Amino acid sequence: MVNASGFSTLKELYPDVSMGDLRMPHVEKGMSVGLFGGSFNPPHAGHVLVAEIALRRLNLDQLWWMVTPGSPLKNARDLAPLNDRLRASRQLARDPRIKITALEAAYKVRFTADTLALIKAANPHVNFVWIMGADNLGQFHRWDRWRQIANQFPIAVIDRPNASLTPLTSRMAQTYAPFRLNERDAASLAKRPAPAWVFLHGPRSRLSSTALREQ
Repeated sequence: MVNASGFSTLKELYPDVSMGDLRMPHVEKGMSVGLFGGSFNPPHAGHVLVAEIALRRLNLDQLWWMVTPGSPLKNARDLAPLNDRLRASRQLARDPRIKITALEAAYKVRFTADTLALIKAANPHVNFVWIMGADNLGQFHRWDRWRQIANQFPIAVIDRPNASLTPLTSRMAQTYAPFRLNERDAASLAKRPAPAWVFLHGPRSRLSSTALREQ
């Protein structure tokens, strides 16, 4: 865990970010928790829709909305300050089960595989599910140690506009096709051993962080 001196250093790096935002959210043994990470640059109603679908369809107790300092696969040049993205996320995500956190900044982890390993080690008796939009599924094989993630965490993929065919064509979907669950079994995903994944159809938002930045 990050000690007091570590948090002091972090306050120098992120002076406007609260200590609460830098800590790992509290959970209880046996909980089912969704992990939804991204730059959220900016966050929008489409992200909220993904979170709400995941909470409802996966029968989750919590969803951690993890705002990253920056993604290795994205250009950081246009990245808004971390606190701005945290504040905007809090304004949008009003469900009390959604926990806004910048824990990756606190623990100085850069890759999703490291973040998930850290979370799992700190909470061994919690059932975690990695959540992502279908637009990320097509490039999932480009992520650092993507097989490690798939082998250690159940994954829920939420439908996004123009992405419904991705599960049939992506490398991840083809590699882990034998472990894909029927949508009707989605509520049990969190308590299933990995590898296991499900693709969830439902309402879709055409909002895009990239398009919003361009506007």
